[in-house]
Amino acid sequence: MVVEDDEKLASILSEELERFGYEVVRAGDPGRVKEEFVTLKPDLVLLDVNLPRYDGFYWCRQIRTVSKVPIIFISARDSHFDQVRALENGGDDYITKPFNLELAIAKIQSLIRRAYGEYALGSEADVIWAGELWLRRSDNRASFREKEIELSPKEARLLACLIERHGHIVSREELLEALWDDIDFVDDNTLTVNVARLRRRLAELGLEDAIETKRGQGYRLFVEEKSG
Repeated sequence: MVVEDDEKLASILSEELERFGYEVVRAGDPGRVKEEFVTLKPDLVLLDVNLPRYDGFYWCRQIRTVSKVPIIFISARDSHFDQVRALENGGDDYITKPFNLELAIAKIQSLIRRAYGEYALGSEADVIWAGELWLRRSDNRASFREKEIELSPKEARLLACLIERHGHIVSREELLEALWDDIDFVDDNTLTVNVARLRRRLAELGLEDAIETKRGQGYRLFVEEKSG
């Protein structure tokens, strides 16, 4: 995801990234960066500092409330102070304009390898999210706005399945297969009990009705994004 108000630079970056096989999306509204981020769910963000209304430091903090996705700042500001601010506000790297495209691509590839590829802790993305609810798989911790809880392994796996299909119905069979290796010996009522437990845990975070029961079909998770 490219968040850059310089149309020419954004186009050059996008074309170069696409040449290397990346899918590129552009932020359409500089005043709705977080909302677009949540909708698009990008794997990496290239973020300009000088943006209309709110600067890149603000939007980095906003993204960090819902995700730990890699963020690279791109800015004409070359002071050490701004680079420190970028890191303190949640950025992973900082590229100063004008920059070498090959260097920018190398930094992007390096961050992607560390986050998702050969240097990542696991093959799956560690942090997944739906709206302002996020789950960190490595320690089964879920967070919503200012609250955080630790889930049991089964609660975390169940929540992960629902987050990955956020807004869509997930069948009981899919959830059973995700939670148990051999579903032939699992009482169907066991899933109902586990969903009830997860509902109670999400209620602790302030999400009372996030999991909907769709009779005869399965369950649906929906977490509304806070506006603004």
